Amino acid sequence: MASSEFVSCATIRSRFAAAMSAMYQAEVPQYETLTRLVAAVNDDVLAARPALRDQLAAADDLERLSVERHGAIRVGTAAELNMLARMFAIMGMAPVGYYDLAAAGVPVHATAFRPTETEALAINPFRVFTSLLRLDLITDDGLRAQAESILAERDIFTSRLRDLVAHHDTVGGFDEAEAQAFVTEALETFRWHDNATVDHATYTRLAAQHRLIADVVCFRGPHINHLTPRTLDIDTAQSAMPDYGITPKAVIEGPPQREVPILLRQTSFKALEEDIRFAGDTIGHHTARFGEIEQRGVALTPDGRTLYDRLLAAAKTYKHDNNDDYQAALAGIFAEFPDDLETLRRRELAYFRYEAVGESSINADSPTDDDSALEALLASGVIVAHPIVYEDFLPVSAACIFQSNLGDAPDSTQAAAASQQTLEVALGRAVIDPFALYAEIEAESKRAALVQVMGTVVPSGA
Repeated sequence: MASSEFVSCATIRSRFAAAMSAMYQAEVPQYETLTRLVAAVNDDVLAARPALRDQLAAADDLERLSVERHGAIRVGTAAELNMLARMFAIMGMAPVGYYDLAAAGVPVHATAFRPTETEALAINPFRVFTSLLRLDLITDDGLRAQAESILAERDIFTSRLRDLVAHHDTVGGFDEAEAQAFVTEALETFRWHDNATVDHATYTRLAAQHRLIADVVCFRGPHINHLTPRTLDIDTAQSAMPDYGITPKAVIEGPPQREVPILLRQTSFKALEEDIRFAGDTIGHHTARFGEIEQRGVALTPDGRTLYDRLLAAAKTYKHDNNDDYQAALAGIFAEFPDDLETLRRRELAYFRYEAVGESSINADSPTDDDSALEALLASGVIVAHPIVYEDFLPVSAACIFQSNLGDAPDSTQAAAASQQTLEVALGRAVIDPFALYAEIEAESKRAALVQVMGTVVPSGA
């Protein structure tokens, strides 16, 4: 079959994301309520702020807003992660970033599978934060061996899915029927199971080490533990959650409210306590799945991220038990962080995508370098700079969301050094540096905009 007859990665990704959302709405009705809340807040924000609507539309970010989701899944073995990587590759999703959550008391390390190209992100930016259990952090040798044995006996993928992935690897794509079958079969990996594969005593021992260990080890499949729609105003969404019958977590994670949002802010409702049938027909309870909302801002450069990390560290002295008080304290600390796009751009604290929207008399023979030409063209409106949306995650936010939804009291776990190489061996490839991705998008857009306007780019310093 010719490659032009294959169903595109973006189409498969969009279908899978929609199917995942529908499944999770059926499994967790509060998630459907959460999506209605987010849609209402976004509509109100866009109606009240036409300049923001225009900015999102100009950057091709408006259409993706209503379909934007990220999910999270946790697997137990390197083989499971490797198969997920092959599965996500079919949807045009690559592993970006390395996240060591062990330092925050969560015994996993992770990466985020997502599209990496601007065009693919505009179509559907679906992401899945994917964690691999750190069995080496189980301090009891016998319990660790038991967990390894339990995980070795399960297969979280259907045989049909394995056949489809192997077929895709051979021929390079799917026809329409194969693409639909792939979405159907892949969804089974993420489905909830209310029956455990172990008895209640084993579950209790694993949960005593860390509740997330029990969540990963004790079930037939890893199940999606949350889906996250994107809001334009997370503070309003947080305040409105009780009106929708939803109890939010104590505080919003991430940076404070700003005129120019940066990186990522997250909140959620508490994880559900769900009835579970354990081996031996014992009925018990398990807490795993929750609903999350996120607000995404501009991606920060290494200099911007260094400033952000320093300010966030200063905020750790404040208790996280009252959102209003915490946000007020955080806003004071972050007053040092510039809060307008032009300053962020000029100080190279954030990434931008450049676009030529007009014509100019500046040409390649003009006595100027490309940076000076760019600034002149920006000032004249011939080129515009769009803030690049942050497409990734914050290790602190991710760990805090996991921890607060499993229970606010920290669980006992042995601290261990990050092991990015171990994760990459399991993946079968290196993770992509997110800073390099954003820098490449910015540099290429700048070059293309200057070429479109001037016909060529003058070397810097010429």
